[in-house]
Amino acid sequence: MGSTVLSGSVEALIFDLDGTMIDSMPWHARSWLRFARDHGLDIEIDDVMRRTTGRTGLECMRELFGQDLDQERAWELIAQKEEIYRELFGPEFCEVPGFGIFSDQARSLGLKVGIGTAGDRYNIAFALSHLKLPKPPHAVVGGDEGLPGKPEPAIFLAAASQMGAPAAACIVFEDAPFGIEAARRAGMRAVALCTTHAAAQLAGPHVIACARDYHELMSMNFLEKLHVATS
Repeated sequence: MGSTVLSGSVEALIFDLDGTMIDSMPWHARSWLRFARDHGLDIEIDDVMRRTTGRTGLECMRELFGQDLDQERAWELIAQKEEIYRELFGPEFCEVPGFGIFSDQARSLGLKVGIGTAGDRYNIAFALSHLKLPKPPHAVVGGDEGLPGKPEPAIFLAAASQMGAPAAACIVFEDAPFGIEAARRAGMRAVALCTTHAAAQLAGPHVIACARDYHELMSMNFLEKLHVATS
């Protein structure tokens, strides 16, 4: 774990949600298994997670049921799957360690904080209601807004646009290869959170740091080393 030279001015941080802000990925895996059982699907969970993490609900269901799956039916199915996820994760909800403190410190330095996730508005609302952040994010972009999922960069670019920040002045925090690649395509730097993947799976020339959690990033004085843009 470690970081490279943190050069270039920074205006905004964009956080993926699942596995990055909240420690939810094991519960997504369990919900996929129950959903598959309910629908008579024979799945290999590691393969499903690899194919769907970072994708929108529509894209996920077409991965499982075929690309000709009707859009309305796809959203009905993802609603079923995500209801199972929230039912399972709610009683065990937890953030990625240190996220709340880290995001508060970022805001105190004058950085904008946004969310860019393939999760839908219901999962976003679920997460924020449990996180109880003292202030709402400056931007929230979800996977049910008609944008392509990761590794396409659209979700991150939309979050940056909402915050009025150029891509080069944004740092993306991600736990999945599709998200790390989406940051690269967006022209953004990235931080790899190794909650679900090894550092080697999240590597890239634009990845300026990797850590197990936000406590580790804070122990590196990550925020203090940033060149925060001032107006």
